[in-house]
Amino acid sequence: MLTLADVIAALDRLYPPDTAAGWDAVGPVCGDPQAPVGTVLFAVDPVQCVVDQALAIGADLLVTHHPLFLRGTSTVYAGTAKGRLVHRLVTGGCALVAVHTNADIAVGGVSDALAAVLGLTAAAPLVPAAAPGTGFGRVGDLAAPMSLRDFVAHVATVLPSTPAGVRAGGDPDRMIARVAVTGGAGDSHLGEATASGADAYVTADLRHHYATDHLAAGGPALVDPGHWASEWPWLPVAAQALAEAVASEHRNGDTVRIHVSEQVTDPWTLHS
Repeated sequence: MLTLADVIAALDRLYPPDTAAGWDAVGPVCGDPQAPVGTVLFAVDPVQCVVDQALAIGADLLVTHHPLFLRGTSTVYAGTAKGRLVHRLVTGGCALVAVHTNADIAVGGVSDALAAVLGLTAAAPLVPAAAPGTGFGRVGDLAAPMSLRDFVAHVATVLPSTPAGVRAGGDPDRMIARVAVTGGAGDSHLGEATASGADAYVTADLRHHYATDHLAAGGPALVDPGHWASEWPWLPVAAQALAEAVASEHRNGDTVRIHVSEQVTDPWTLHS
């Protein structure tokens, strides 16, 4: 049977840890590298309901996009919320690995998955990195232009729904043909979205003053489907990529059962 070390090595080849941002915290959080892995669960957030799901299905490994300890920690004491999650995972025999900004920039990563589900063609990195095809965000073209009003409805249809829904800024009748995207928080790339010639920029966590100034300056319309919803499309892509990597690299019949969590872990739970 495959070990945790085997699966981490496959993930590292798909999403090299050394491509993560310097401030990031990617890689294994807990788990025995020699422990067997037969079942894997992919999710966006390492939160209680996801850990509950992982243990309920007998997962040996939980792979999340967001790190549990992004800002570091000096304790995993079970008297803290995050410490309790670590203890539950360890006692339940489930490892935890985070694949964050190294998945954001990768070919086939978070922004590629978002661009694909929105139907963008010829999508290229919005902020290119060193390796060809890699970088933060993507920019591409819709198959046919549509109004911002219709585009927002399209975004709401193809992305998983959350209580907060999809919000947008700009003229509802503006025609949208070229679209920039950044999965997760992307207002640091507003300038690149404008420079790309995009008519709309799909990203999350847009802050009031940044959005106001951007729109006043004539930048692309803004579409915010929420952080979790903008990153979820990567999960089935990553699950398939890991399954294929395991199948091609381990020809002795070793396989893993891979599941994708559909738990909505967006922190916003009500909208009226």
